[in-house]
Amino acid sequence: MSNFKIGLGGGCHWCTEAVFQSLKGVIYVEQGYISSIEKNSSFSEAVIVSYNPKIITTKDLITIHLLTHKSTINHSFREKYRSAIYYFNDNQRSTIETIITELSKDFNNELITKIMEFNIFKPSRKELINYYQNNPKKPFCKKYIDPKLVLLRERYSDKMHL
Repeated sequence: MSNFKIGLGGGCHWCTEAVFQSLKGVIYVEQGYISSIEKNSSFSEAVIVSYNPKIITTKDLITIHLLTHKSTINHSFREKYRSAIYYFNDNQRSTIETIITELSKDFNNELITKIMEFNIFKPSRKELINYYQNNPKKPFCKKYIDPKLVLLRERYSDKMHL
């Protein structure tokens, strides 16, 4: 079976990259900026996650994505940090829509996460890639990334690398 990929945007792409790099079944995380089409053609911080669906499901990835960023809160930086799931084909879009409908019942507030067509990806500058792996002791990582990884260990330790 070939690998699958999905685009995910929510908060800072350093955080999103670190979250998904920690998961079993994730083969590669590309950190950068994604644009969609039409009114969402501006670039927003995001990652492309390549994964093996025999090890981690699309539903698991989306669930973790929704729990590790502010997926129910609009704020003034939503253009830079768009809460989105980017699809690469119509079948994937349909799957994502079904999963979001199902998961929305688990949240007290309405999900603001948009399902968007993938258009263009621009990678981050080289010095930003693998930011957490290269800088785990930096204040940003301690304040913003470590709490997300703690949440994952508490709720999804079976899906994480040791």
